[in-house]
Amino acid sequence: MQRGELAQVIERFTMTDGTHETLIPGLCFFRASQISEPVHSVYKPSLCVVAQGSKVVMLGQEVYQYDSDHYLTASVKLPISGQVVEASPEAPYFSLRLQFTMDQILDVLQASDQVESPKRQYGRGLVINRMSDSLHDSVMRLVHLLDSPRDIPVLAQYAVREVIYRILQEEQGNTLKQFALIGSHAQRVAKVIERVNRHFALPLRVDELAEEAEMSASSLYHYFKEVTAMTPIQYQKQLRLQEARRLLLSSTMEAAEAAFQVGYESPSYFNREYARMFGAPPIRDIQRFRDALQAGEAHY
Repeated sequence: MQRGELAQVIERFTMTDGTHETLIPGLCFFRASQISEPVHSVYKPSLCVVAQGSKVVMLGQEVYQYDSDHYLTASVKLPISGQVVEASPEAPYFSLRLQFTMDQILDVLQASDQVESPKRQYGRGLVINRMSDSLHDSVMRLVHLLDSPRDIPVLAQYAVREVIYRILQEEQGNTLKQFALIGSHAQRVAKVIERVNRHFALPLRVDELAEEAEMSASSLYHYFKEVTAMTPIQYQKQLRLQEARRLLLSSTMEAAEAAFQVGYESPSYFNREYARMFGAPPIRDIQRFRDALQAGEAHY
């Protein structure tokens, strides 16, 4: 398996550091010429592959590190902190992310007659696995479509389908499979996660969420933490603070107004929680982040 070939392809389409969307829907490339500061974001269901360098992802209090020998899959929306930990101008960090939907997963499962629920119906929504030759080859077929853009509208959907199929055949493929199967514990938790994402500024009522998931409150709490490595309150807090940070970065909004927008009633409590998550109060953090953006350190 020629791992360097993927790095060469990404390098051709990323002449500068940062995030680069491609002509293939859901596929983007990343390039970094230096180690980055931790960057907070929300992973959507996706495959993440490092072609060169190394990255660390924090989920709750858990640390996941992967490189060109491993790949990461996210099965649900997860608020994470990511940091490039191996990169240099001579050997930049290169990676790709392919986002997919549960409908795409279910379509592949049905076509391959894999709709039976796995014995274990829950697990972490974030998994690191060793890269196999078959998955690597399917990823290469997908990215090589960028060299023939006219083929993308017809062939990309099949190339993505092959990548998903290969993931499902891997050692931890059931981890992704369980979130797509209607009625499984994991799929019900995934629906709750979607609701929390849509309404994160509203008060969190676990009893209502449990009723929607057709679970007891204690069961939902257990499964939610099993999937996200966080309690529902901790998960909501990360969403709120990330959105507040986005609002402050993209506008002239005051910190107190951003706090109210994302659901905080006390600006002082918001400031404390913000500093605990991002390492500095809002005003200082935003200035630091903008300085990092100008230096090209905060895109990844």
